[in-house]
Amino acid sequence: MHMTTPRRRILLLGATGFGLIAVCYGFARFAFGLFLPRIAADLGLSSSLGGTIAGGSFLGFCLAIVVAARCTERLGARPVAVAAGLVAAAGLLGIAFAPSASWLGAAVIFAGMSTGLASPALAAAVTAMAPPASRDTCNTAINAGTSAGVALSGPVAVMMGADWRLAFAGFAAAASAMSLATLAVLAGGKQAPATPGPLLPAFTPDLKRLVMAALLTGAASTVVWSFGGELAKTNLGWDSGKVGMLWTAMGAAGLAGAAAGYLVARAGLRAIHLGFHLAMAASIVAVGCELGSPALVFGGGAVFGAAYLMLTGVYLVWGISALPERPAAGVTVAFLALTVGQALGAPVFGFALDYLPADALVAAFAMLACVAGAIRRPN
Repeated sequence: MHMTTPRRRILLLGATGFGLIAVCYGFARFAFGLFLPRIAADLGLSSSLGGTIAGGSFLGFCLAIVVAARCTERLGARPVAVAAGLVAAAGLLGIAFAPSASWLGAAVIFAGMSTGLASPALAAAVTAMAPPASRDTCNTAINAGTSAGVALSGPVAVMMGADWRLAFAGFAAAASAMSLATLAVLAGGKQAPATPGPLLPAFTPDLKRLVMAALLTGAASTVVWSFGGELAKTNLGWDSGKVGMLWTAMGAAGLAGAAAGYLVARAGLRAIHLGFHLAMAASIVAVGCELGSPALVFGGGAVFGAAYLMLTGVYLVWGISALPERPAAGVTVAFLALTVGQALGAPVFGFALDYLPADALVAAFAMLACVAGAIRRPN
């Protein structure tokens, strides 16, 4: 039996959005932490400078996402989503050819901008092209593309070894290909741009709590995303191959995040929000603790990947439900807060790592995840 045209369109949208998120988040943003130890060695970066540059990816997201929401509301989802793929490709090429720390920092910021462009545009595309009953499921499935990108970057690190420049050039090629796919698929949807509202919406009690929780979640997550590779190298003497296997475990487990919409609908947002924050806190300690064994680090990485992607799906659903008439703006608020936390957390952790015991810092950042999980939506 052939699929109906609407069903086929939704599946194509989901697959294309999944792929675009994979290259923008998995390659252009989170893969940098995987390759940071090798990049730092080649370019002579200290922990504090490496953390500052890693935070630049999150800064790029913050710079782009507010503009993306407004552009999406004025122009529609298609041009903004295509631009996300092209910006990712350009930023990844910049990283591949970076001759110095300053060049690298600028390229990382530019690559990070792709994620800020992609999320609001794809949320708006789902609202325009999918029926209401399937939107949460479609949105969280697309959001899980991050895990696929992270999982794929692990084997790339194993195969490339020290040749991180070639790896990032390959990532750029994948981003270019996804730009073309996005151009083709999103063209078929009738996407009338929404009437633009204020650049940022009024902050209701619901949005304020969302922002507080997402800020803390973002800050806590930088322990693994930005420094997981460096901590594994320091604590266990791992080379880039083993760190790549850790990233694969994180990404593969993170595919569970595709079920966020399903779980929220059945268990409730509050329960999922709290439970996966506690899991995330435990996983941060497992990955970053000096006394951790290889099995504990791999297991912790898998739990972290599942918890982080599940929570980003929760925040996506939370943001859209808080602003149902402006889905791009709702996603902007949720993901902007998450990324501001990451932009602040990475340099703070990196700077403190030069002066304070690593285990104490890891425990402190894990506590941020616990506090975030305790923040509840108002009734």
